[in-house]
Amino acid sequence: MRAGCAVLMTAATLVAGVPALTSPAADLAAPAAAVSAGTRAGPAPDPGAQRTSSAVSLFAGVLRGAQPPPAVAAPAAVPRPAAVSAVDARGQMALRFALAQRGKPYVYGGTGPNAYDCSGLVQRAWAAAGVKIPRTTYQQAHTGKAVKLSAIKAGDLVIFYADASHVGIYAGNGQVVVAPHVGTVVQLQQMKWMPINTVRRPG
Repeated sequence: MRAGCAVLMTAATLVAGVPALTSPAADLAAPAAAVSAGTRAGPAPDPGAQRTSSAVSLFAGVLRGAQPPPAVAAPAAVPRPAAVSAVDARGQMALRFALAQRGKPYVYGGTGPNAYDCSGLVQRAWAAAGVKIPRTTYQQAHTGKAVKLSAIKAGDLVIFYADASHVGIYAGNGQVVVAPHVGTVVQLQQMKWMPINTVRRPG
């Protein structure tokens, strides 16, 4: 009885030490399953490989004659404002002085600073711009140079009436600064209210 038990134990020990045998079908199924799983999941993308692939594709496109991206044009230069001439600057100074006298009364023979007649206002305004001009409207009608009405600028003298008996300083927008007559003050008026004799530009 003891000998039988020993034989049985020896057999069990031998069986336990031998690896379990599998069927040929199972042995083939395992590698196939692994291959299938690898096909479905796939390896993780390599960023370095992707960049290399993009560079190669770009180089290949250039070799095939692909056009490079258009160059970005430089911004256009902003033009500078035109410089004001010395004569124009003096005309603007004379106009600013004349505008500052608005509201002061007309007085025959007045040359400022508290009252003016028409030619006295014009003479004083251009003196403020550093230019000396004659005193009377008749003399002012021949001072400086003649200017076409289409080319009139701020500060130009506008002589009115056939006898050149009135004058004002052009202020833009068809207006002149004038000392009109007794009972009025220095003010802006429309040029079209009076017939124009000539336009003169001192300086």
